[in-house]
Amino acid sequence: MSSSAIFVLDLKGKVLICRNYKGDVDMAEIDHFLPLLMQHEEEGLLCPVLSRGNVHFMWIKHSNLYLVSTTNKNSNASLVYSFLFKLVEVFTEYFKELEEESIQDNFVVVYELLDELMDFGFPQTTDSKILQEYITQEGTKLEVGKSKVPTTVTNAVSWRSEGIKYKKNEVFIDVIESINVLVNANGSVMSSDIVGSIKLKTMLSGMPELRLGLNDRVLFALTGRDKGKTVVMEDVKFHQCVRLSRFDSDRTISFIPPDGESELMSYRINTHVKPLIWIESVIEKFSHSRVEIMIKAKGQFKKQSVANNVEVRVPVPSDADSPKFKTSTGNAKYVPEKNMVVWTIKSFPGGKEFLMRAHFGLPSVENNELEGKPPITVKFEIPYFTVSGIQVRYMKIIEKSGYQALPWVRYITQSGDYQLRSNV
Repeated sequence: MSSSAIFVLDLKGKVLICRNYKGDVDMAEIDHFLPLLMQHEEEGLLCPVLSRGNVHFMWIKHSNLYLVSTTNKNSNASLVYSFLFKLVEVFTEYFKELEEESIQDNFVVVYELLDELMDFGFPQTTDSKILQEYITQEGTKLEVGKSKVPTTVTNAVSWRSEGIKYKKNEVFIDVIESINVLVNANGSVMSSDIVGSIKLKTMLSGMPELRLGLNDRVLFALTGRDKGKTVVMEDVKFHQCVRLSRFDSDRTISFIPPDGESELMSYRINTHVKPLIWIESVIEKFSHSRVEIMIKAKGQFKKQSVANNVEVRVPVPSDADSPKFKTSTGNAKYVPEKNMVVWTIKSFPGGKEFLMRAHFGLPSVENNELEGKPPITVKFEIPYFTVSGIQVRYMKIIEKSGYQALPWVRYITQSGDYQLRSNV
């Protein structure tokens, strides 16, 4: 990776905290970061890597902070960015909110974390659960952490401590799928895919070995079974606990899980997805006077399922005023700061159709041509339902003490980037 130093800056470019790991880049180079950023922004050439001479700045923005890594080598940029985002995750778990104030209030802990997270420019322990075992927020305990390193840091299973005990041993498995859909003004699906993740909440004693079985098409083909519905997963990414060699050889997902909550894996399914909530829109603009909007929403999923907390977001001209609404269910409100109408439906059963009408006044100044045509977007969540048909076929839990454990599985489908273009 070869990151020379890590800096946390405020929005004015002032260094709040920094850690020099290698000493091969002058620490004063960071003074050039913000002017360079502003110059690129003005020229419309802003990119995630900025360079000055042989010094490269790789940066991300979070809340009111810039997190910047400097290097003068040809570093692995994707690894640097993974580390910067991991840094945000760890700081957020420690301080609840990562912003300028939380850095200033906790600079001793931040320095401790920067020392443990990276060594000589290379990432080390980045799991916040393990870090919290020996870097605590109480100043008195910080010294203790230096003299006693927890076994997890030197252990082969660095993501789990030994000696964990629960009265009741349980595993909760959440299969969460987000649907990305883009529908054009003619009603044709331009692009669609499913991005899924399998999340665990593990409350198991000891060092259990878990094996997860899915209806994976490659696995069924390997074992000569091709019955029932199977799925083809792409871009599969696993938590470090999964034995990759075992998965590569026989598609078995075998692992010793982290304690508590974790994301076991993520995947993508590149398939044609029928929009689960279909939107038809009729938007009429009467020049210099008013705009009338009619939206019809239809649930295109099975009748026994229900979509919860549905939001249909309809863009309106920025100079619209005097809103009036009529809905067959739910309620609609005007959000002027975002130039949109938000129609909220708490419970939307499959197969049902609902209507919303909106009426706005428009002043005599015509400026809608300059604003473009933002799409209608939809948010929703459907529990106990997966659009891909992925299934957890089994979860085996093996632990040397031989206790019995209960696995619980829950499926959730939700909207991802879900856009429908209107023809106005």
